[in-house]
Amino acid sequence: MNSETDERFDSAARSFPEKIRGRLEALPCGIKRQAQEIRLRIGRPVCVCCCNGVYFLDGCGNPSVLPDPSGLSIQREDLEESFRNFCGYSVYSHQNEIRNGYIALSGGHRAGICGTAVYHSGEICGMRDISSVNVRIARQMFGSADGLLDELKDDIERGLLLVGAPASGKTTILRDIARQLADGRRGAMRKVTVVDERGELAGTYLGKPQNDLGACCDVLDGFPKADGILLAVRSLSPEFVICDELGTERETEAVEQGLNSGAAMIASIHAGSREELMKRKQAVRLLKTGAFGYAALLEGRGRPGRVAKLYRAGDLIAEADRGDPPYPCGNLCGIHGVA
Repeated sequence: MNSETDERFDSAARSFPEKIRGRLEALPCGIKRQAQEIRLRIGRPVCVCCCNGVYFLDGCGNPSVLPDPSGLSIQREDLEESFRNFCGYSVYSHQNEIRNGYIALSGGHRAGICGTAVYHSGEICGMRDISSVNVRIARQMFGSADGLLDELKDDIERGLLLVGAPASGKTTILRDIARQLADGRRGAMRKVTVVDERGELAGTYLGKPQNDLGACCDVLDGFPKADGILLAVRSLSPEFVICDELGTERETEAVEQGLNSGAAMIASIHAGSREELMKRKQAVRLLKTGAFGYAALLEGRGRPGRVAKLYRAGDLIAEADRGDPPYPCGNLCGIHGVA
């Protein structure tokens, strides 16, 4: 487990130029195992974001909890070289990703790009003057969905909505659910289709998923979620459709249209608490589609992958209609997901 986790960090580090890569690969194993993101900002030291805090690289490349004025400071040429490296020195071929603010990397990682928007005919068509990048380290934690699947059992077929703040472990749990269903670890092998708009679930690189999503899993890579959901139920006959970060009205409409196809929906949505979830009109509408029998609220970025509460969707809908708080169901409080 630890060697695989270290290798995931090192594979993300290899996306950077040698000047930065060598310093990152030399970090202590304890930091590598906790690392969630590697961030470069122009004129600022390299920083590694972990679940227990942020570390900066000092002048010798050692981790420090405070920025060191003599630390490894990022210059514009460092960012430009990193950006070209992310694109495999073919920026044009990544224009569609860049306009959406990210680039998919080998190993399943993803680089978020920050800079100045370039508009054409009122729409973003690209980005220039890159000012910072954020590489999110893709980790595949086998067994991270065990507790949730043990609790739900066959009720997983009623659909599940994972609710959590950014970096709370939603994507990691979705990956493990896909793998366990498609590999037959929960009974018979199930046909699963993953709609992976931003390449985070499968981590597809040059047509090959970098993450193990199971033997009976099909991946629609780069498809907008709404289009991918409808394409999946129309032509792939899935038993489960899995996607990350639902939220737009068009996606909700696709969920409604796909509901009567016989496929169960498993997805995630951003919200840091039950109160935040219920204040999002689109979230309430998603629940009211009937596609989700349950909603699992994750604890947060400090304890990624831990389920705080499991709710019946019907109870959440009743709360929205009455204004009363729902009672959690199951025994999932504090269940251990991602370490």
